[in-house]
Amino acid sequence: MPLSDVLIEGKGWEVVAEGFGFTDGACTDADGNFYFADVAKGTSIQRISPAGEISTFAEEAAGISGMELGPEGRIYACQIRAGRVLAFSPAGKVTVLAERVQPNDLVVTREGGVYFTETPTRQVTYISPEGNLRVVSTGQVAKPNGITLSADQGTLAVSEHGGRHVWAFRIEADGSLSAGAPYMEMRAPLGTDVAQGDGMTTDAAGRFYATSALGLQMFDPTGRICGVILKPQAKPLVSVCFAGEGLRWIYVCCGDKIYRRETKSPGLLFAR
Repeated sequence: MPLSDVLIEGKGWEVVAEGFGFTDGACTDADGNFYFADVAKGTSIQRISPAGEISTFAEEAAGISGMELGPEGRIYACQIRAGRVLAFSPAGKVTVLAERVQPNDLVVTREGGVYFTETPTRQVTYISPEGNLRVVSTGQVAKPNGITLSADQGTLAVSEHGGRHVWAFRIEADGSLSAGAPYMEMRAPLGTDVAQGDGMTTDAAGRFYATSALGLQMFDPTGRICGVILKPQAKPLVSVCFAGEGLRWIYVCCGDKIYRRETKSPGLLFAR
């Protein structure tokens, strides 16, 4: 699965929105709207339509670092500085799912289970559809950061910000994790073993994508690296998702700007 299976010749990164402090929390919905937050100075969640129109989705949402669409059209979010995991209804009404945690990024299963990374404590934590909270991995992943699911939702993938691997875990029926292993190896800058893995997503063919210091790294469903898509500017590339018409555009949060590029392969909506 080379990069040419995904990238379109002659199509590169294009700026969608700019003028922010530090963008993060890339997320989409069933209509292809793109959601993001300005972690540095923003106090709300912003939405960009496939046509490029920007609007406010939710107020009083400062410090959002990771988001994902869940069942019933709810947007789930990590409020990193407040130490909370939230869920926003399609109308923007907020529900607190967990408090006194250290969430960085999250992913939501079709049943409504939430897995989120807690980078400082090297934990992956799970909120069951019934609202029960428990740690499902601790001490294994070096600064766990980005997180996504396999196409069949049987595997959880977690990127290392403090190493160079993406870990894979088997998801058991009760939501627990087993068989964790450093399954994918990210490329790191010369002279270091730290790739700075960050946000993750998955496409319809089962490929995994992880943002990193070098750019957007793509892996096939078996964990083999397909290549690295260079980031659009020198600033940190921290978050990624597929959005836009037909979910055929890769959107990224890169420093003060939001970029996108058209692809041959659409993304996935795990909530379906």
